[in-house]
Amino acid sequence: MDSLVTADWLSQHLDDPDLVVLDCSVTTLSEDDGSYHNVSGLAEYNKGHIPTAGFADLKGDLCDGSSPIEFALPTPEQFCAAMGALGVGDDSRVVLYDTSYSAWAARVWWMLRWVGFDHAALLDGGLKAWIDEERALSTEPASRPTKQLTASPRPELIADRDEVLANIDDHHARLIDTLPEAYYRGEASIYSRPGHIPGAANICALDLLDESGHFKSKQELAAMHPQDHNARAITYCGGGIMASASAFIMTRLGFTDVAVYTASLQEWTTDPSNPMVSDINQNS
Repeated sequence: MDSLVTADWLSQHLDDPDLVVLDCSVTTLSEDDGSYHNVSGLAEYNKGHIPTAGFADLKGDLCDGSSPIEFALPTPEQFCAAMGALGVGDDSRVVLYDTSYSAWAARVWWMLRWVGFDHAALLDGGLKAWIDEERALSTEPASRPTKQLTASPRPELIADRDEVLANIDDHHARLIDTLPEAYYRGEASIYSRPGHIPGAANICALDLLDESGHFKSKQELAAMHPQDHNARAITYCGGGIMASASAFIMTRLGFTDVAVYTASLQEWTTDPSNPMVSDINQNS
């Protein structure tokens, strides 16, 4: 199974006994003051989802709810137990989707790679692609027996604050800010301080998609990522979600040493000793 599948492929394989389909959606709600907050996408899942799909809750069992960082990683063992409860085992194949931008699904894909599981794919275009092709939805909750998913962690797939801070001086990795350009430049911000981490290039994860919400062609995506495929790269955003979409694409393009700074600007900007630069204030 390729790491990116079409709605047509999925429709032909829904009844495969080893295939587990998971809706990974998170709903983002905007406030009158311009702020926003994220809630579980379970309510939307219950209104209609791809038949046989379960719900992978990034605001629930798939995060460390005790952390002040939203979407903080659970332990590998906790994550594997949560995925096992959804019917994902060592011999499963998994297709992940969401309702917007495929970034939520990519986060779960990256976490599966982090614990050593390599048989997962994203549904290209997400739920929208399924609906656009006039395929049926279901309101029936998934019911799968619990499976055993063994954790074989790959810690190199996750970057932390210390590695990113060291990179400012030693430049051992290519740092990629995956937020929209206005956030990178410091013209807009929803975090404690505006701008970007010093040395970061800006490749917005939203630009990986075409107007229909599908990923662009490999040729177009390769042109956006001209870096050395064997050099280390670290992606970040606000909370490691859009960064996961970029890491997914870079992995598909053949990059061999990609990590996601999962805590991203949520963590980085709260500590004034961590430097930020922007077009508005060149050293904040």
